[in-house]
Amino acid sequence: MQTHSSNVVSTPTDLRIDGARLWDCLMQLARIGATDKRGVCRPALTELDREARDQFIAWTKEIGRTVPVDAIGNIFAWRTGLRDDLPPIMTGSHLDTQPTGGKFDANYGVLAGLEVLRPLAEANVQTIAPLEVAMWAKEEGSRFLPVMMGSGVFAGAFTLEHALAQRDRDGVAVRDALAAIGYAGEHRKSHAVGAYFEVHIEQGSVLEAHDKVIGVVQGRARAALVRPDRARHGSARGADGAAPRRAARRRGSDPCGEPYRTRSPAAWP
Repeated sequence: MQTHSSNVVSTPTDLRIDGARLWDCLMQLARIGATDKRGVCRPALTELDREARDQFIAWTKEIGRTVPVDAIGNIFAWRTGLRDDLPPIMTGSHLDTQPTGGKFDANYGVLAGLEVLRPLAEANVQTIAPLEVAMWAKEEGSRFLPVMMGSGVFAGAFTLEHALAQRDRDGVAVRDALAAIGYAGEHRKSHAVGAYFEVHIEQGSVLEAHDKVIGVVQGRARAALVRPDRARHGSARGADGAAPRRAARRRGSDPCGEPYRTRSPAAWP
């Protein structure tokens, strides 16, 4: 890192983020789509999502960053380095939520990245490689599938045209939803990334149980469960076989998490 003024920090180790500022931004963002259960309902490509995106861009422009938006709606806060020929160091996450989302899930990853850029800008410190904070579009699958759509297009997991053609339950296509909120950006080629980091809250209790503040994810495990049964149509289960699965089907959710009962008179008492 290098500094370019006599009024800046002398070494990079003097840099500190402003924890109170980060907290205030998290709380301000949490008011967009706030629920009465202290959570957040901010589905992808809705007016609430637009409001959150606008706020992120406003904060980013306060520190003089360029903020391109690509054709799938990803937002990139770019900070130039001394060697812009090098691939950027990237961090980020997303701002859309599940219907019963929390204040910190993913939002923290975006705003923590922004908070890294702020003291660098304030101290006029320039890194060797460029830095980039990504706000990925449509990462949750509560409105559009597949999940992780924005990052998937960026990484080449599926094509832009495939993603733009996906529709929600009301038949609205991704391309139309992007246009409706003003975030149908320009086609932007993906680029190499020097390293990628994502700060995330722990969605469990391992760190708490071990009295640890932070951990590094080293892997992920999945399991496939198979329940032996007789083959038949899903609607043909008799009362004798319905009980074990009744609780799993009993309650559903509307887009913002209000419970309702299924309308099938045969399903529930």
